Amino acid sequence: MTAVESTEFRVLVLAPIGRDASASVDLLRKGGLAAEACDDLARLAVGLKSGAGAVLVAEEALFKADLTAIESWVAQQAAWSDLPFVILTSHLDHPVIKAWRQGLAGKLQNISMLERPIQPITLTSALQAALRARHRQYEVRSLLEAREQAARELERLVAARTRQWQEANVELKRQIEERENLEASLRQSQKMEAVGQLTGGLAHDFNNMLTGIGGSLDLMKRRLSEGRTQGLDRYISAAQAAVKRAGVLTHRLLAFSRRQTLEPKVTNVNRLVAEMEELIRRTVGPSIDLEVAGAAGLWNTLVDPNQLENALLNLCLNARDAMPAGGRLSIETENTSLDGTAARERDLAPGNYVLLRVTDSGVGMLPDIAAHVFEPFFTTKPLGEGTGLGLSMIYGFARQSGGQISIHTEVGKGTTMCLYLPRSRDEPEVDSADETGKAIEAAGEGKVVLLIDDEATIRMLAAELLEDAGYSVVEAWDGPSGLRVLQSSTRIDLLVTDVGLPGGMNGRQVADAARSLRPDLKILFITGYAENAVVGNGQLEKGMHILAKPFDMDLLAQKVQDMLTSVSAPTPPPA
Repeated sequence: MTAVESTEFRVLVLAPIGRDASASVDLLRKGGLAAEACDDLARLAVGLKSGAGAVLVAEEALFKADLTAIESWVAQQAAWSDLPFVILTSHLDHPVIKAWRQGLAGKLQNISMLERPIQPITLTSALQAALRARHRQYEVRSLLEAREQAARELERLVAARTRQWQEANVELKRQIEERENLEASLRQSQKMEAVGQLTGGLAHDFNNMLTGIGGSLDLMKRRLSEGRTQGLDRYISAAQAAVKRAGVLTHRLLAFSRRQTLEPKVTNVNRLVAEMEELIRRTVGPSIDLEVAGAAGLWNTLVDPNQLENALLNLCLNARDAMPAGGRLSIETENTSLDGTAARERDLAPGNYVLLRVTDSGVGMLPDIAAHVFEPFFTTKPLGEGTGLGLSMIYGFARQSGGQISIHTEVGKGTTMCLYLPRSRDEPEVDSADETGKAIEAAGEGKVVLLIDDEATIRMLAAELLEDAGYSVVEAWDGPSGLRVLQSSTRIDLLVTDVGLPGGMNGRQVADAARSLRPDLKILFITGYAENAVVGNGQLEKGMHILAKPFDMDLLAQKVQDMLTSVSAPTPPPA
């Protein structure tokens, strides 16, 4: 037994009269108990601090004594501790003594009173019982200490595991970043490969078109120098046809790169498909059985309807080419809701979509072929029968519209193209009365157009065209000069501006300044390349339209007429 254990199991004895203390200590020791006499209350208080299993005290040592130190020790015991006090009382039964004894229980808490004279065996047994109770308290203390130790060990393990998790999290983030960097490098590599394909295909197609334009102009120049005008229409038509093909190619390239400016409208896809059904039926030919199944209650979607028509027609043409011997072509629509998992699988945001599905019973494709169908200039058609831009154009259109296109194909069974377009809760606009039959030549009476373009040739041609149509035209060659006109008192009914302008202000900035000066001013952008940042997410604000270069002059005149006849009130100059 250690020194601490020996003090914890000892009996402290306080009996101040005669040899009562020494006699009691001898008696207890003979009974196998450790006992130690205390001369006074102060020594008892010191002994309690050193440790004790029980206290044996004569009541005369406590009566009318200052018990502050003893009471303080008792009150400050640990939660597990309740030290037993055995009080030796006398036979005195005075009310004052009885009241004092009752109060003593409140001060020392765990007391037992034995009235003297008392048999030695009775005293020894009482203190043995007290020590057994104290031993159980020590066992509780050991359990509490073990629990505290376990809690500390658990905290240490938790802290260690937390550090491990933090280190693992840091490592995981590092691996994720490394993977993202590798994926970005792979995407860049694939993009550079696509750029290589674009460069080769673009150079080939544009060289052919430029040859057609240049050759036609050369022959026209030669014929005119010889005074021969017969047959010039043929060369003019050839040059115009080449220009139109170049424009189509440019638009497809812009769609692929998702930089094509869209004019989205709330569109009912069922109605659009129904309006195109006859055209598609004639286009695919009698050998193909066309089936159209529009879902009842189909949601609306916000898309550019012209681009959607082009996409649908392109898909049907591809399906026709996949069925050279004829077959079945189906066009279906349906409402679909994508949760998180389904949306991630399609690289879309969760939500509601309109699904346009085009399915053919053609030859199908191998997986390694299907994986490349949305890449530019990738085609399985023979040389000269396809540019490889159709599906890439549709992909760009779908992504720019907030949707997606996916392919499901199997060799010998056919192919399904699924075009997802986000749901719109708005209703389609009612078409206004058709006024295209009005004579363009008489449309410009009293209307003023501000024309801004840094290309002198385009500015000259457009101004002469609009003046021939009866408009008054104010010309500017850059943004600042156009802004000065807008800041003046000059009447302006329509602003026609290029997007890419010199002078530190692009066309969109001029348009924003114009709207701040003349809030109701209508604006027509004419451009061959519209930056998303300029046009605003690839979509135009209300009252703004765009005409992509190259364009027919008649189309420019018609667009100007349509915009100016929709609202007749002129835009007032700034105050």
